[in-house]
Amino acid sequence: MKKAKPSLSLDTFDLAILRILQQDATVPQRLIGESVGLSAPAVQRRIKRMQNDGVIASQVAVLEPGYVGLPLTIVAEVELKTESGGRIDEVKAEFLQAEEIQQCYYVTGETDFILILLVSDMAEYEAVTQRLFFGNENIRKFKTFVAMDRTKTSTCVNI
Repeated sequence: MKKAKPSLSLDTFDLAILRILQQDATVPQRLIGESVGLSAPAVQRRIKRMQNDGVIASQVAVLEPGYVGLPLTIVAEVELKTESGGRIDEVKAEFLQAEEIQQCYYVTGETDFILILLVSDMAEYEAVTQRLFFGNENIRKFKTFVAMDRTKTSTCVNI
């Protein structure tokens, strides 16, 4: 997982461009330029710089999971037995490889990880628990929450 980088010098034009791109990354640079008061080449240079600096991590299509056979969203809290001796990195690596895990957060408190998983049904989730949780001797316990509704999901950062 990527670590937070120190804040780069982003001006009001950069922030305005990012607001537009977060809503729709397919907006033509000419229209972005008209909206923020810059030429299309200036917008292109700024976008390229923000990509190179890592401000723009990627440009993707955000899918509705149900349409691709993954209607079930699971939130799981995972508690480890130990975080010492590189054990935490082993668990992180395993979670990074699991395609069912959409998001993974290493957190403070009693719980060590919060996972967001997308699965087709409870049988698939049970198989995931067998593989990731019961199959790992460093997992003390896990707690599952099944989302009844995806009330709000977003990839936007409030800027």
